[in-house]
Amino acid sequence: MQNITQFQSCFLSREASLLAFNRRVLAQARYPDVPLLERLRYITIVSSNLDEFFEVRFADLLSDSRNNHNEHAKADIAAISKSAHELIDEQYTVFNEEVMPALREAGVFILSHEERNEAQKAWVQQFFIQQVYPLLVPIGLDPTHPFPQVANKSLNFIVGLDDNVDKSHPNRIAIVRVPRALPRVIALPASLSQGRQCFVKLSSVIRAHLSDLFAGRTVQAFSQFRVTRDSDIDVDEDDLQNLRTAVRTGLSTRHFGQAIRLEVVKTCPKYLSDILQQHFDLPDEALYRVKGPVNLVRLTQLIDQVNAPHLRFRTYQATWPQALETRGTPIMAQMRERDIIMHHPFESFEPIIDWLREAVNDPQVLSIRQTVYRTGGHSELMQLLIEAAKRGKEVLAVVELKARFDEEANINWAERLEAVGAQVVYGMVGLKTHAKMLLVTRREGSTRSPKLKQYLHLSTGNYNAATAKLYTDVGLLTCHPELTSDAEAVFRQLASLADLPPLKKMLIAPASLQATMLKFLGQIEQASLKGYKARVVIKCNALTDPSLMKGLIKAAQSGASIDLIIRGACMLAPGIHGRTENIRIRSVIGRFLEHARVFYFRWGDAPDEEVLYLSSADWMSRNMLRRIELAWPILDLQHRQTIIDKCLIPYLHDERGSWVLQPDGSYTQLNMKGLNAHQALMA
Repeated sequence: MQNITQFQSCFLSREASLLAFNRRVLAQARYPDVPLLERLRYITIVSSNLDEFFEVRFADLLSDSRNNHNEHAKADIAAISKSAHELIDEQYTVFNEEVMPALREAGVFILSHEERNEAQKAWVQQFFIQQVYPLLVPIGLDPTHPFPQVANKSLNFIVGLDDNVDKSHPNRIAIVRVPRALPRVIALPASLSQGRQCFVKLSSVIRAHLSDLFAGRTVQAFSQFRVTRDSDIDVDEDDLQNLRTAVRTGLSTRHFGQAIRLEVVKTCPKYLSDILQQHFDLPDEALYRVKGPVNLVRLTQLIDQVNAPHLRFRTYQATWPQALETRGTPIMAQMRERDIIMHHPFESFEPIIDWLREAVNDPQVLSIRQTVYRTGGHSELMQLLIEAAKRGKEVLAVVELKARFDEEANINWAERLEAVGAQVVYGMVGLKTHAKMLLVTRREGSTRSPKLKQYLHLSTGNYNAATAKLYTDVGLLTCHPELTSDAEAVFRQLASLADLPPLKKMLIAPASLQATMLKFLGQIEQASLKGYKARVVIKCNALTDPSLMKGLIKAAQSGASIDLIIRGACMLAPGIHGRTENIRIRSVIGRFLEHARVFYFRWGDAPDEEVLYLSSADWMSRNMLRRIELAWPILDLQHRQTIIDKCLIPYLHDERGSWVLQPDGSYTQLNMKGLNAHQALMA
């Protein structure tokens, strides 16, 4: 961090940058040429992103402020809170005034109680009596009935009641918790929808029948509410016997962490919101009054139920990778002939599953090793690993138990793998294992002189077949002996905690990745000062590491040309005279989530004066210093050009989805009618 302070005038707020990213996502919901249900989906994505923002990032800020009594931090929190309020207000404006009216015009209705006709009201009443009422137990607050535990992000109602006639129940406030098991969006029968598609929200069903829960009392006021809590699991790895048990214990308490945000409906009476604020110990700026449902995320249930293909993106069928022969041709045989680059989701993820299935069924395959970060609760890859262990193959799974919000799924896979004899380890103390690699060892050659050959898959993305259809990532299938031996060394270190020998081709965090990136930036700086053409193009999800930002600034000051394609948080301000005027930064938002990490450096015209790395790591301090991450070079010149053509050039020329970062931290969209990188790559 030496001399970082002199560059801080070029640094932006990370939290403000995260909120700006969500503004760019929300902008997708306003485009008339985006199908209506997809516009609604972007609104729900913003809600999901903001939930995580409050649960993790904002929660950390509040904790630091409380512990350190930092007045500057308090001012930052106030500014961030103000910006979050503005973003959420804009989100509900888009929802109420643009997307929902357009859906109505398209024949999709969410009916309020007042809009429902008598037949619809009767059906809703029966649904409430049969499906909802038995699961609701209102809690009247008094000295013997304390405020119930309210889980993180759960739907609840606060109800104001009158005094009952005989004064036997003086409580005037009740809380109704809504079970997560209940659907949040319910389709009305077609016979009651008059040729339209009609739905009701669960909150509207409960609201219409609240009085049924309080016999002999009058409901005077009420509001939905939802609390967002600190959801980080704090595990002291230096002081525990079993990491899996500790994480599982943390999961049981995650839903009841420190309250961070309180959402109520716009019409909530102040005396009810005051009660909630007092109970959850939240200041005024933590109260969010919203004009609509307090959890827009759950409207994904509406998107899933509407029968209108024309209101969604056209189904995109990923192509079989061009570098592979037709499906059914053994993949390991092809890997022996050449390296294979795959660009997801434009090219299918299925070859990875086929390859692992081939390895499981091959009696000559002796061992399979894989890192597990995010695979999902239903994973064919994990099932294949289980089958491999059952067949007696040596299976090693490095399972990251602290993959945020995937902890439970990973614990379950770890237990299932162990149950069939697979070796399961959890990486290294204090470091998340974020690297993505799968290594297969096969016995080949004659019976008299057999040899072991290794086959490797490296990826910028997770081993998750579902997200591989939504995220842009790059994968490499290779038998390159130096890459496979590097992968074996990394697996050995993760399993045995032995010292890691010097790697031949790969870079690994925290040992060498950041240092090598800084070395390349230094070479760029020196080449530029000598008058050579020097070029840097970095594509990743976030740029927040101070040391790397300093290296970029110094390279830019020397005259190097630098383009950064940063999807989300970016703390480096471009275009500052004398500092970052040679740096251009853009964020590309579109149909798919940009996820690939590509690092390109050129400091001359010779082939050995250019390098391109793919990586699992973003340019963030946590990736460089607190995680096991990998980066690997693309050695073949043709493959290198393929990645430049597919992963860099389309985004540098994108106009429709590109937002250009300005020196003050704001973003300006380029051209609504120009080239769209995702459409070009799909075509």
